Amino acid sequence: MSIGICGAGIGGLAASILLARAGHRVTLIDRFDEPGPVGSGLMLQATGLAVLAELGLTQEIEQHSSQLTRLWGLSTPSGRTVLDVRFEKLRPGLVGLGIQRPTLFGVLHKAAIKEDIDLVTSREITGACAQTGEIQFRAGPPLPGFDLVIDAMGVRSPLTRAPRRELTYGALWTTLDWPDASPFKADALEQRYRGARQMAGVMASGRRTPNGPQSLTYFWSIRGDSEAAWRSAPLDDWKRDARALWPETEMLLDQITHHDQLTFARYRHRTHRRPVSGPCLVHIGDAWHAASPQLGQGANMALLDAYALSLALERSADTPTALAAYRKLRTSHVRLYQLMSWLFTPVYQGDGRLAPLIRDYLAAPVSRIPPAPKALAAMVSGAFGSPLKRLSLRS
Repeated sequence: MSIGICGAGIGGLAASILLARAGHRVTLIDRFDEPGPVGSGLMLQATGLAVLAELGLTQEIEQHSSQLTRLWGLSTPSGRTVLDVRFEKLRPGLVGLGIQRPTLFGVLHKAAIKEDIDLVTSREITGACAQTGEIQFRAGPPLPGFDLVIDAMGVRSPLTRAPRRELTYGALWTTLDWPDASPFKADALEQRYRGARQMAGVMASGRRTPNGPQSLTYFWSIRGDSEAAWRSAPLDDWKRDARALWPETEMLLDQITHHDQLTFARYRHRTHRRPVSGPCLVHIGDAWHAASPQLGQGANMALLDAYALSLALERSADTPTALAAYRKLRTSHVRLYQLMSWLFTPVYQGDGRLAPLIRDYLAAPVSRIPPAPKALAAMVSGAFGSPLKRLSLRS
C-alpha cells in the first residue's frame, strides 16, 4: 500500500517504522524543516514499552530513562498521603520509565530514518480527502492518491472536525538537573497539592545521553487564563507560592531564573466517536483521543494505536476490513481511559472545594484497602482493558 502519515510525533514515527518494515510505501509528512518533539518529560508504561520492544528499541530507551516504581502525592498543609500507587501491587518487578520527550523522539526518529521512508518536511497540511487519499497543503500542489492517510497530527489536527474542549487548567513545566543530595525520590513521580487549585510535581526523566547527568521534570499546575498574568508578574511572586506548597523544591526553583524556562502546556479533551473518517483516512493518538495527562497515558496510547493499526493491516485482506479491525482493537481501551481522565481531572486540577475533600478524606483511605492498590496500579500503568492481550503483545 501507499501510505501517507501526517505528523512526525511519537505515534507518527512509530507507525512509519512498523508499516515500512511490513513492506508498505510510506511517506511521512511534517510542517517543520526538521521534525522535532514538543512537550515535557513523560512516563512510559508497560503498554508503550511493549510496542517499543517490538520495534527493537528497548535497550536504547532504558539507557536514557529512569526507573519509576510509584506515584506518591501529599496534601498540604496536612501532610496527608492522598496518592500512593505502587506498580508492584499489580505485578512484582513492574516499573514505568521516566524519559524526556525529546529523547524518546530522537530514538524513534533515528530508527525511522533507517527505514525506506520518504520524509517530506516544510509542508503545512490543511486537509486530506477521506475518499481519494489526497493530502492538501497551505502552499504548493497536493500529494495525490494515497491508499491510506494516517492522521497523527495531535489534538490540533486540521484533518478532523471532532470538537475539542479546552480544559480550565494546564501546567508550566521545565527540565532541570537532578540536584546533589536530593530530597526527592528517584524512583517516584512525587506531587504536592493544596486543594485542587495548586499542584507541583517532580519526576526523574532520564538522561539525554547514556552517560549524561540525570534530569528531572518539574511542573506547576496553573489555570489557562492565568498564564499571561503569571508571565507579567515578578518571578519571585510565583516562587514564594511554590516554596510555600513544597519547601524542598527551593533547590529546584533556584535553577529557574526567568519565565521563559517554563513552558505552558494547555490541556484539551477530545474523543472521536469513530477513529475512521472514510475509506482512506484514519486517526491515531491525540488526533483521535486527547485527554488531560492526569493518568500519563498520551504517548503510551499513541504507541498502542500505531501498533494496532499495523497489526490490523497485516491481518486483513483489504483496507476497509483492516480499519474496522483497528477500531475494534482499540475502541474499548480508549473509551475507558477517556472516561477515567474525565473523572479524575477535577480531583487534581480544578477550582472546586468538594472534590479535593472527597479525595483526601474518603478516596485516599479507601484506596489503601485491597483490592484497590492493585486496581490503581492497573489503571495508572494502562493495563485496564487488557490492551496488550488484545494486540497479542507481551508486557
